[in-house]
Amino acid sequence: MKRAFLALGVLALLGAIAAGAAWLWFERELSPVAVPDAAREVMWTVEAGDSFWAVAAKLEREGVIRNARVARWYAQSEDLASKLKIGEYVLSNAKSTPEIFDALTRGRVKTYSVSIPEGFRATEIAARLAAAELAEEDAFLTIVFDPESPARFGVEGPTLEGYLFPDTYRFARGLPAERIAQAMVDQFKAVRAELLPDPESFHLSMREHATLASIVEKETGAAHERPLIAAVFLNRMKRGMKLQTDPTVIYGIKDFDGNIKRIHLEDASNPYNTYRIRGLPPGPIASAGRDALRAVVEPAETPYLFFVSRNDGTHVFAKTNAEHERNVDEYQRRRRRR
Repeated sequence: MKRAFLALGVLALLGAIAAGAAWLWFERELSPVAVPDAAREVMWTVEAGDSFWAVAAKLEREGVIRNARVARWYAQSEDLASKLKIGEYVLSNAKSTPEIFDALTRGRVKTYSVSIPEGFRATEIAARLAAAELAEEDAFLTIVFDPESPARFGVEGPTLEGYLFPDTYRFARGLPAERIAQAMVDQFKAVRAELLPDPESFHLSMREHATLASIVEKETGAAHERPLIAAVFLNRMKRGMKLQTDPTVIYGIKDFDGNIKRIHLEDASNPYNTYRIRGLPPGPIASAGRDALRAVVEPAETPYLFFVSRNDGTHVFAKTNAEHERNVDEYQRRRRRR
């Protein structure tokens, strides 16, 4: 009997040793391939339709993980096999298999920075995203100009023009164009909410605010002038005067060649021709930045009704038409005669 108990004890001990050895082996196979000082990073893309098993096998072949079979056992035990996220990753062979799979299943994808300047139109934004390989140009513009997009994105339209807030963003390649547009629109709404905690008390609607701010943005690059420019347009609107601003006219000209002509200013078919229509055009003409949006909320207190360019990026302002004509003569007509 004693011998039987002894044999059982030996077997139990051997089983424990074997189990311990198996566990140590299992842990080793899940451990990093390399120490941090000898780490190697690889760019890795998970594409639609990639299976977890195929990805694990490729990772082993590339020397990113030690053992694909053990990786599959681990994935099954943690219920990870169906949770791969599509995208581009930077993987290091100094990370353990669980750490690598955590990145792949949580979608910790590589992101790329893209800066959208103030005053960019949607077409320019689309081109910049395409240049950064973050969105297909036509696909992005289809979303921007879809008549149903404003309601879906929570803005007042008529399109998403003017609601794609200029900022620096980080996006992953392969992200749907709609998600990129949503991020920009959400940033616009966040900035506007910051400037207007109580938008219901403001005298302009969201569309009017975004539209006027876009005109201010296009009229001057001098930050200190924006409240003055905004005040001029608001003063003209209160008096029922036409805004008579070239940037709106230009926005409504298809294939504009850079030279605005009298025929353009007289074109009644252009809905953005503020030399012909009264008040604001149908919608924004560009993406206004924070300062231009703020200028419309906090315009300067001034009686100015006119301004003309000094040709150095700044403007000279006037209260009366006679004063304005003198400024135009000094800064524009005489310059053209030289």
